[in-house]
Amino acid sequence: ALHRIATKSSKMQAVRYHGAKKPLTLEKVPIPSADNLGADDVLVKVEAAALCHTELHFADGTLDLGVKPLTLGHEAAGIITAVGSNVSPDRIGQRIVNYYYVGCGAESCRWCQKGEEQLCPALKAEHGFISDGGLAEYMVTPSRNAVVLPDGLDMVDAAPIGCGVTTAVHAAKMGRVDKADTKSCLVYGCNGVGFGLVQLLKNVYGIAKVGVVARSEAKRSKALELGADFAVDGTMDGTAVSAAVRDHTDGEGVDVIFECVGRRETMDACVGWVGALGRRGHLVLVGYHAGEEHDFRCHPIPMIVYEQSVVGSVGATLEDLKEAVKYVGDGKIKTVVDSTLPLDQFQVGLDKISQCSCIGKIVCLPMCLPCH
Repeated sequence: ALHRIATKSSKMQAVRYHGAKKPLTLEKVPIPSADNLGADDVLVKVEAAALCHTELHFADGTLDLGVKPLTLGHEAAGIITAVGSNVSPDRIGQRIVNYYYVGCGAESCRWCQKGEEQLCPALKAEHGFISDGGLAEYMVTPSRNAVVLPDGLDMVDAAPIGCGVTTAVHAAKMGRVDKADTKSCLVYGCNGVGFGLVQLLKNVYGIAKVGVVARSEAKRSKALELGADFAVDGTMDGTAVSAAVRDHTDGEGVDVIFECVGRRETMDACVGWVGALGRRGHLVLVGYHAGEEHDFRCHPIPMIVYEQSVVGSVGATLEDLKEAVKYVGDGKIKTVVDSTLPLDQFQVGLDKISQCSCIGKIVCLPMCLPCH
């Protein structure tokens, strides 16, 4: 029993990856067939898809997962237009945001059984990474991955939830942020995920002191507008940055740092005897850059004496996405959108991200809707 909304064409536009250090291209590819949907899958007409630094990492070879060609994009929102035989036809027409991990689901996989699909070692799919993603007019996803959006939420504002907000929600958990015990946090590098973190830490966790470090004055202003208590100029050297953070925290340093840049100088500013991280602080590594010059390094003695910990945070769980949608629906977090572009101008958006000249996310509109 197949249910669907008819499509008028057999081809669609998609942003395609053909391997490391090769230009990303806009191509006409077949629309996924509603007749061949998996029993538990849905076909989604993509209304809005946010660009992420991840696409730049693919283009420059930082990320090479061995799958090509591939449609990129892992932050997509749209409308369900067809469903597989095991999915209720009531889902057709629902407005959704996509969860981009599909774990193996095996009973023997402890990560899938715990709902930690981002750690599954045998992923069935990861949209925009090892399987076709959302920078296209249509995409296929399991029904369980298609999370329903609140009625009043615009698709352009919804798309960045899929990574920008979920990554923040997950990172806060990895950093063991605690409403009762955590007094101060720092977001080092502030744009999509960073703006989500500021609002999450202030409006959900109620953290007394939240600071940001950003190179752009406009981003620092935006972070303060969203609730940050202090902002530090990231163009200063690392020693000056950590000193400024300590000045804002009575000389103590902060309880949790979310390192969203991943460069040697930014990580160096966090650690050490007079780094930005305080006693028993948690350093959460979120951003990254390729190359030995950006290895994370620190001497163990200050970390031992201060009882600090370092943890990585990757992606998010399906439950994290559901939480993120609720926070946005409840008004506790607002996604920050710099601009929208037609899908065929995706490279303009990526260039803007590369130049760090956007305040918030750039969202592509595959269906040629009006842009602003």
